[in-house]
Amino acid sequence: MPTGGYLLQLGEVPYLEAWELQRSLAGAVSQGAIPDTVILLEHPPVVTLGRRTDETAEVHVPEGADVEVVETNRGGKSTYHGPGQLVCYPILDLKRHGRDVKQYVRNLEEALIGTLKSFELRGEMIEGLTGVWFTRPPRKVASIGVHVSSWVTTHGYALNVDLDPAPFTDWITACGLEDAMFTTIARELGRPVTVAEVRPHAVAALEDVFGLELEELPAEDGAGLWPQPLHEQLAARG
Repeated sequence: MPTGGYLLQLGEVPYLEAWELQRSLAGAVSQGAIPDTVILLEHPPVVTLGRRTDETAEVHVPEGADVEVVETNRGGKSTYHGPGQLVCYPILDLKRHGRDVKQYVRNLEEALIGTLKSFELRGEMIEGLTGVWFTRPPRKVASIGVHVSSWVTTHGYALNVDLDPAPFTDWITACGLEDAMFTTIARELGRPVTVAEVRPHAVAALEDVFGLELEELPAEDGAGLWPQPLHEQLAARG
């Protein structure tokens, strides 16, 4: 039987604001004040650096480029976020999902593969690499980087829906992968695809893989970020 959870469907949110929101939600989930919560959103252009990033070797953003560069506490190396990419931040208590971080990453990959299947695209895992790919030749369509503290997850995945993938190779050595090719759902289908078109399929795949039944919370004006303390307002719904 599915477990109840919350879903936040946000618009375009600056990276640092979304990170603060994740921290607030993670604290609330850790305290048991709210159930597992999934955030879906887009970011303005931003390069994020994981804990294993070699900034000198990987980051070569041209001077004057309209992009933020942010150091994070997630695993992995550097990646790029921008409009036209669906970003998913699951705030889950892994004590309810197996207490296995490697399996959690595999589950995120399975959810991405399920999302792509809705568009009749065959996403795959590649041994030794995280994220989801199309093969022959390998083309990366989704990146994953997570952080787990006290068994509660933050960060998550980024699925390329319809954006120019050039920054992945022109601005950074994305994910530390030399000569990797990056692609999008739109490029693979040969037609425009909106993030809004992908969102319901992403939600359904996450619910299926993690055994959740997500209740969408109403977003307020703007990006849908609540004033603090957020967890008190959400807990009051119970």
